[in-house]
Amino acid sequence: MKKINFIVFLLLFAFVAKAQIKPNQLWLDSKYSMFIHFGLYSKLGGVWMGEPVRQGYSEQIQSFAGIFSDWYGYTAYSFNPEKWNADEIVELAKKAGMRSIVFTSKHHDGFCMYHSKYTDYNIVDMTPSKRDVMKELADACRRGGIRFSVYFSLIDWHFPEAYPISSHNADPLTDAHYQYNLNQVEEIMTNYGAISEIWFDMGSLTPEQSSGLYALVNKLQPSCMISGRLGNNRADFSVLADNEYPEYKIGVPWQTAASMFDETWSYRSWQERGKVGDKVKEKLRSLVKVVSRGGNYLLNIGPDGDGAVVPFERDVLLSMGEWIARYAEAIYGTRSNPFEHNPSWGDITCKDKALYLFVYDKPANGVISLNGVKGKVDYVENLRTKDDGIKYSFKKETLNILLPDTFAVDSVASVLKVAFDDSFTIEPERVVKENTLTAENAGKIYGYSALDYYCGFKSLIGYTWDYQKRTSSVVPKIYYTENEVGRKIQLTIDGKTEEYVLDGKNRVTEYADDVAVRWGNAYTSRGRGIFGMVPFEGKGFIDADGKDSEWEKINNYKAGNLQNRSVLPFYSEYMLLELNASRDLYYPVKVVGGNSAYVLLNGEYVSAEFPDSRPERSEKLLVLHLKKGKNQLLVKTYNRYSRNLSFGFLPVDDWTVYRFDCDKTNTGVEKLHRIEVKAADRVSGMVPMSLENIRIEL
Repeated sequence: MKKINFIVFLLLFAFVAKAQIKPNQLWLDSKYSMFIHFGLYSKLGGVWMGEPVRQGYSEQIQSFAGIFSDWYGYTAYSFNPEKWNADEIVELAKKAGMRSIVFTSKHHDGFCMYHSKYTDYNIVDMTPSKRDVMKELADACRRGGIRFSVYFSLIDWHFPEAYPISSHNADPLTDAHYQYNLNQVEEIMTNYGAISEIWFDMGSLTPEQSSGLYALVNKLQPSCMISGRLGNNRADFSVLADNEYPEYKIGVPWQTAASMFDETWSYRSWQERGKVGDKVKEKLRSLVKVVSRGGNYLLNIGPDGDGAVVPFERDVLLSMGEWIARYAEAIYGTRSNPFEHNPSWGDITCKDKALYLFVYDKPANGVISLNGVKGKVDYVENLRTKDDGIKYSFKKETLNILLPDTFAVDSVASVLKVAFDDSFTIEPERVVKENTLTAENAGKIYGYSALDYYCGFKSLIGYTWDYQKRTSSVVPKIYYTENEVGRKIQLTIDGKTEEYVLDGKNRVTEYADDVAVRWGNAYTSRGRGIFGMVPFEGKGFIDADGKDSEWEKINNYKAGNLQNRSVLPFYSEYMLLELNASRDLYYPVKVVGGNSAYVLLNGEYVSAEFPDSRPERSEKLLVLHLKKGKNQLLVKTYNRYSRNLSFGFLPVDDWTVYRFDCDKTNTGVEKLHRIEVKAADRVSGMVPMSLENIRIEL
């Protein structure tokens, strides 16, 4: 008997240990989930005093319609969602192909859709229904074999000791409000069974508050994934801006939350819904785009005030589910597009021994070409028609798929499966043959960092190089600047990882070639949106003097003149500087921002940082690779914590370069070597590594 108990103990221990591993593999593989915005606001349906409220999201109608708190609260007395049926919701999610449900336990209005013991402002104590609809859903999820998750607003317009309603929803938390949130999160994590993820939202927490909530959830439910909107990068997965679909691949677990309509997340009685088919195509294309870049897609519905699913939204989900069922193997459990670029004809996912090609537009020549493919193809199959006899050819590691004349793209996409006999590899597009590794010849690994919703941005978290040289060992030398002194880095060569502290020794002085570089015109412009919204990225040169340009030229600008502006909170400013170089060269500039700086050179990403130390002024040395001729250097700075911003560029006469000698690494005799650099001293993998100036000599 004791032996049996011991075996049971070992099995239980192994299960618990596995459950504590994050990121949760089940979460990563699920790809597609249901979001539900349901609350007092659903009863109002976007209408107040008989008139549609057209400003803002309808779940925030209390704020946008300026409703007195007591009047808004009276809505609870008639809120009776008698048509809410948790089992039907679960069944709909499953038919739609969704693998979990995220339910709004409490939105910004502070009304709890579960039975909270910390306030009577909840659906059980305040409404005629007396039903804990969240518990009903949690139980239905378990019965239906689907994972249950919760949304929790970090701001609360009803809690008396919280900050009052503001226009931006990113207020700090008072000590009393923070403790209130801790109490409510604890009861949710304790009383509603296993929770797959907790989706925090809004507020502007201190690093200590974010860490405290993260630790509480992790303690009570170690496998529960925690969203990036908890803030200060204390999270298990990044959450991009609402309805954001990145053009770049992200190297950390991430998710895009999407609303059925951009205008609102909750039920809006007067919403213009359009055609079901158009919405199905829109949302399926969005789903595929997210999955092909390695993310998870969270699609929202907004039940009406009676708790019923809107027929339009039900029809959209069911139609999406039919399409997903046909192509399930190309979506669930897949990895991101293994090629460096996204094809013009569609998107790509991969899994095990197969590539999946989502074809939106048939190429004019009827041929899909994939370069750098190594492996033996078994067959190419059209998953829609089950035709596995599609012709193909290989030529110099280029796979050409010959689409038959009868090939047609359905309303969303047709999916081709390229099955290999065994494993396959994709040769890198960028191979470095010289012995110097820099930011310019590196592949970029991006994360998505967030101090709070408005301070979310694309963050550079790693460099990779595919280094070509037949050698049995390398002894790297790392060169760096004052920015990197004292930093702890992680260097990986062919899968072997070492950590080093850049100790600030072995230094020399470099001098700027001011003869070769002339500072030209400078311009400013008002920014829009969250910090990470930079519409100029990837667009090349800016025509600042154009007819419809919003840029304002700085008259009599001289090198080093900073701009000083009084800027409202949540507003941003751009500065654009022209640098004219007589030749290609490396050139130092100090970039000055207010609380933050997002930097582009000739339209390409260089650096972005928003420190959680909340500085009033940031200053960073960047050694830029200027091209011969005109160059444009742009900085966006965002006012989050100050009344005045000082921003711009400062010339640098000389700077110190340090050298660190790494240990010898044996590499074997392979011709191609993978080298990677990341920071080893950041609070999470979402934080910018801030190693832009390093170079490695091999």
